[in-house]
Amino acid sequence: MTRSYARPVSLFLILWLVVGIVAAAQRGYLNSDPDGCNRVATIGVTVIAGPLNYVGLDPKVHCEIPQPS
Repeated sequence: MTRSYARPVSLFLILWLVVGIVAAAQRGYLNSDPDGCNRVATIGVTVIAGPLNYVGLDPKVHCEIPQPS
């Protein structure tokens, strides 16, 4: 018999991302419009980190967008 692992893996990934969204909301990242690259990247990394946020990981990203000369 062939077992499909797609469903459990999909459910795990969805749950992982939901926990990441909850962590971002608890940190107040979703309360206002993202006003720059730093904020958008930090929200994204927090969501992707998922449950790792609750074991001490506090991802923050600092980026600069080059200005045209």
